[in-house]
Amino acid sequence: MIPEGDHYSRLRRLWDEHRVDAFPAAQTDDRRLQEVALYESWLGGLVEGALARGARLSPAHRKMLDVREAEGNQSLWSLAGEMGEPVRSYVARLIAIQELLTELPIDAPP
Repeated sequence: MIPEGDHYSRLRRLWDEHRVDAFPAAQTDDRRLQEVALYESWLGGLVEGALARGARLSPAHRKMLDVREAEGNQSLWSLAGEMGEPVRSYVARLIAIQELLTELPIDAPP
């Protein structure tokens, strides 16, 4: 297992790189892009929360990730495939960030 310090630096680096990359479309009236934006927003809340805790997840965020993993990302991959580049790379990076979040330790409940 990677030490928490490494988790933090990996997550911070990947998230910072992601945030400087522009969303793949200036106009988001395409429902497929709206789905990507919704996923990114949801994931961003988890990332920011984990970074604020020193690369640790709250129990509630862990449950959210568990539900997402159980549902899978097939629909997200499908729409990314339909839309091609740069959406496909953008979604791949988001899913990599989600996978990194699943490796983080969980804070003990209060």
